[in-house]
Amino acid sequence: MDKLHKLRKLDWGTDVFPQDVLDCINSENLWNLWVPKTHGGLELSLKAGLSLLKDLARIDASLGWTITLCSGANYFVGNLQPNKAKEIFMKAGSPACLGGSGGVFGSAEKVNDQYRIKGKWRYATGAPYLTHFTLNAEILENGTLLRNDDGSPRVQSFVIPKNAVQVIEDWNTMGLKATATHSFAVKDYMAHKSCSFTYNEVYLPQPIFKIPFSLFADLTLWVNYIGIAEHLLEEANTEILKGSLDALKNMILESDRKIFHYVNEIEGMIEQKRAIEEDYMRKIHHGAVHSVKEISRNIIEIFPKLGVRASTKDHLLNQIFCDYFTATQHHIFSRE
Repeated sequence: MDKLHKLRKLDWGTDVFPQDVLDCINSENLWNLWVPKTHGGLELSLKAGLSLLKDLARIDASLGWTITLCSGANYFVGNLQPNKAKEIFMKAGSPACLGGSGGVFGSAEKVNDQYRIKGKWRYATGAPYLTHFTLNAEILENGTLLRNDDGSPRVQSFVIPKNAVQVIEDWNTMGLKATATHSFAVKDYMAHKSCSFTYNEVYLPQPIFKIPFSLFADLTLWVNYIGIAEHLLEEANTEILKGSLDALKNMILESDRKIFHYVNEIEGMIEQKRAIEEDYMRKIHHGAVHSVKEISRNIIEIFPKLGVRASTKDHLLNQIFCDYFTATQHHIFSRE
């Protein structure tokens, strides 16, 4: 594909994406993989989008990870109230790029038809590149924390413009550096109620929005681990090491086969208007957890055979290794 050909020619390994990378992302509309064409997006199918994300992760882990998380936040176009979705995604100028935190680290106090948002959130992938930040907050009214029927705190999600946010540059990891996954703070920002959304309320009819968000997140991140591992395999594949790489190669092939088998099933369920059951989603999640664990184990086993080059700062093998194991720190596959 033309977009991948251009990206392969760019330089990688920096702490932030250089302007030529950002220009390429914007020109190819990669933030908007899942956004409908009616809202200025590419409107890719699940299969096509996952294939592209895997290829991007194989080119560079930070690139794949950032596009995955930010296009995943842009996926919320389906959850936003229609007027808010049009306001954000159909505005003239550069494409919208959403991102933020899935953690509940702040509060939003209801004041008439607005919410006063404050708090500090961690791990906003692509923070310097975002046009809007997403966050989850506990809801208060008249100073009292609202609760659900089961007694748990009521939580809502919000999208707010970047000028409402203070980015805290605290991302200092061994890998995925250019994801610039910084923290951010919000102090008493008044957001209109139209900025609020929930994951299980969908306003757009496209098939992609029939997929529960937790399942969508599992699949989009899973392909990143596969893509990064493919890149490592490609760089390590010398005549001396070929036999040692067989286990990793086989695990990558098995993982790739398994994820796209699930994708075919999911797309079939949506086409047939069948519900995607909780048990089925748990099965996929457990499969993803096992896949990532096995890929990780195989990478660790071959690492001592890669030589000093793989431990040398600024060597590509070292970068891929550090990127992969930084990615494993994401909470999504750390639980069974």
